[in-house]
Amino acid sequence: MTRLETIIEANRSFVRPNAFPPLPKSPAKQLAIFTCMDTRLVDFLEPAMGLKRGEAKVIKNAGNTIIDPMGGAVIRSLVAGIFMLGVEEIFVIGHRDCGMAEVDAESVKNDMVKRGISQDVIDIHVPDLKQWLGIFSHPVENVERVVKILRHNPLIPKDVPVHGLLFCPNDGHLDVVVNGYTRESFAATLV
Repeated sequence: MTRLETIIEANRSFVRPNAFPPLPKSPAKQLAIFTCMDTRLVDFLEPAMGLKRGEAKVIKNAGNTIIDPMGGAVIRSLVAGIFMLGVEEIFVIGHRDCGMAEVDAESVKNDMVKRGISQDVIDIHVPDLKQWLGIFSHPVENVERVVKILRHNPLIPKDVPVHGLLFCPNDGHLDVVVNGYTRESFAATLV
C-alpha cells in the first residue's frame, strides 16, 4: 500500500458525519502563531499553549524564518490574518534543537545536485543558498530577529503586540524571549 493509499484509508476511518461542528474562519482567541514546521511541534505546541482547534491561526515554515520582510508568504498571511480574520496578537515561536541552526548550505547544495537539480538553476535562482534557506546560528537570536522584522514592517499595525517565545520540543515548556506588551527582551537569560 502506498503512503497516499494509507492516508486516504485513514481519512475514511476518521471522517464521521456531524462529529466535527463547523468553526468560524476567524481565530476564536484573535491570535496568530508563526512557528517552525518541525514535526515534533505537531499536536504539541498548541496544547502546550492552552489552545484548541479554531482558536489561533498557525503559520509554519522551516525555522520560523522571514526571508522577504515585505513580500513573503509569512507577511502576507499575517496581514490577511490581521485585516481579514481579526488577529490582534502575533506569537513568534522558535524552538530548542532547531535543525535550521545546524544546516550546512554547501551540503544541501550538493544533495540538490545529486538529486538532479542543475547547479546553474541553483546559482541563478538562489545564489545565496544560506540566506534563502534562512539558516541561523541560534533559535533565540532568530526569534528576536523575526520579532524585530515584524515590529518594523509597515504593513503590521503598531497596536498589534508581537511576542517572541522559545518552545522545548521535549517537555513542552515555553520561555519568553520578547514580551510584546513591554517589548522587553529576555534572550540573555535563555542562551
